Amino acid sequence: MEAVEAVLTGKYPAKNHARRVAQYIKKKNPDASGVLYLEGQKTRMIEDNDETHPRQRRYFNYMTGCPLPDAYFTYDITNDKSTLFIPPIDPESVIWSGLPLSEEEALALYDVDVVQTSNEVAASLARPNPTATVYGIADQVSDHITFLQFKSTDLTLLKEAIEECRVVKDDYEVALTKKANAISTIAHTAVLKAVKKARNERELEGLFIEKCIANGAREQAYHGIFASGEAAATLHYVKNYEPLEGKLNLLLDAGGEYSCYASDITRTFPINGKFSKESRAIYDIVLEMQHTCTNMLKEGVVWDDVHLEAHKIAIDGLLSLGVLQGDKEDILKSRTSVAFFPHGLGHYLGMDTHDTGGHPNYADKDTMFRYLRVRGKLPAGSIITVEPGIYFCRFIIEPFLQDPVHSQYINFDVLNKYWAVGGVRIEDNILITKTGYENLTTAIKDVAEMEKIISES
Repeated sequence: MEAVEAVLTGKYPAKNHARRVAQYIKKKNPDASGVLYLEGQKTRMIEDNDETHPRQRRYFNYMTGCPLPDAYFTYDITNDKSTLFIPPIDPESVIWSGLPLSEEEALALYDVDVVQTSNEVAASLARPNPTATVYGIADQVSDHITFLQFKSTDLTLLKEAIEECRVVKDDYEVALTKKANAISTIAHTAVLKAVKKARNERELEGLFIEKCIANGAREQAYHGIFASGEAAATLHYVKNYEPLEGKLNLLLDAGGEYSCYASDITRTFPINGKFSKESRAIYDIVLEMQHTCTNMLKEGVVWDDVHLEAHKIAIDGLLSLGVLQGDKEDILKSRTSVAFFPHGLGHYLGMDTHDTGGHPNYADKDTMFRYLRVRGKLPAGSIITVEPGIYFCRFIIEPFLQDPVHSQYINFDVLNKYWAVGGVRIEDNILITKTGYENLTTAIKDVAEMEKIISES
């Protein structure tokens, strides 16, 4: 982690991000000139509460690295000049929250050329610029802001440009993701050590969050999944309070967020320290799916093809167990495997857990690809999750059993042995390189090692 910490001693590379976004706009419009305009999240109260909503707008964060609410940003394309506008001192607020960041402090912290206070935004935009365009984001421009001095206003292209630029990460963003993964691995390991003695899911969720906060990740990247027994078949399980007694496995899908960058890690392990025969068989299939698919990754690989390979391995594995029966090519063609692996193989990861730029097609008539969050070729520098799974969800599988096409490929008697497994998912965060990949996730997934930690704890 020394190399990661060394990278993170520098500033978040906001200026380079602004340049990349401007270059994207110029590729779309070679004559583009003018100003990129963004607003940070407004201070707003949680409904029926006197607490504020803390989440910074991701578009603003990408261009500034600044978490402050009520801030503004402009970038002059022609002059390569970035300006951050931060809130001025409000004496009444100081009573409760202390002195805010000064302009000098902000300039030292953030990778921008100029820092001014937000009451100067309107005047800055009012300077005559009759030949230029202002690029903003629809529904993220305050009522008191006017663009009358510009030749034209574009409230579409900037959002697209930022979303596409966010796909390819620079070294700083990779370091932030590695840091988030390292902290989350500490938390995952803590749950592994505690699961045998825990009474319910909420104890484990509390432990995970405690370890994240204690190690520098105050926020969770998403609502974690602590699903025991058959609940592991629910893809986005939210209860996290059910008892553990009498259940086989825990599916733990959770990740901390570090400086606005997410981790997203899933592990499945036996609550009592020893996989059942059926659980181990499913785990080994999913681990093979992940291993094979990860080894396919490099710049230019088509994600759809990797997802298809995962289904082929799942079919082979379920055929070997007798859960599926018949010809594997017919099973693949009929899409019967979707009953057991209904989601996509993974998604881009960055400031959002399900990050931008994946170009999914949720209207796809092919059920195998409908929920695939990334389509097409993977660029070097992108970070993607590889998260295959096999699930035994009655609500999903039972309609397949009633269908004459699908039911011929499913052995109901063998299937009945696997309901208690619930589901198995294994998820790592993978950086795509020109020649291959780098796995950013180090949380334990080796069966012998997991079982040893649980049994000895």
